[in-house]
Amino acid sequence: MKKFPLLEKLEFRDDGPYAQPLWVDEHSRILRFMLKPGQSIDEHRSPRSPFYVVVLQGHGIFTGSDGVEQKVSTNTFLRFEPGENHSVRALDKELVFIGFLEGFADTPPTQPGGLLGRSEEEG
Repeated sequence: MKKFPLLEKLEFRDDGPYAQPLWVDEHSRILRFMLKPGQSIDEHRSPRSPFYVVVLQGHGIFTGSDGVEQKVSTNTFLRFEPGENHSVRALDKELVFIGFLEGFADTPPTQPGGLLGRSEEEG
């Protein structure tokens, strides 16, 4: 088992949101997103995979392909369909969420936890 502390060593950048890879292999990508208040990620989509989101800290406005803005906070799970346009904007607090994507057979693998530092391995 590998264990990653999700709310430690957070890195917020002045020049915009930061998407930090926690795990990348031929089957999936897991990214930790960190946004300062007011920062946003413009509308985009993941054409081949659903995009799963788990909000860990803060408040944000998430918008799906229907264009409806929804205020989302800690302990919320979201799912966007493959190809569904979506965007996010951090509100009054720092926003941290984890994004999960599937099916990346053409992506070269990297070391798990590469930018987070070493994971804690347990038996």
